[in-house]
Amino acid sequence: MPKIVIYTTPFCPYCHRAKRLLTQKGASFEEIDVSGDWAAREALMNKAGGLTTVPQIWIGDTHVGGSDELHALDR
Repeated sequence: MPKIVIYTTPFCPYCHRAKRLLTQKGASFEEIDVSGDWAAREALMNKAGGLTTVPQIWIGDTHVGGSDELHALDR
């Protein structure tokens, strides 16, 4: 299974929703908290084409997008 990476902040309800879906599906993922880590936030912006919103989710090399896009894949 491809590696799943999710960029989050602690108080983001959409981040919690996305992580809950991944957990319910039994998918392991790497979570990167960008709330106080400017280097991680800059890495996110570079990787996501300038996007700064969270969550931002990658499955392997594919950028899924945010929580809504992740849930759409589950439908």
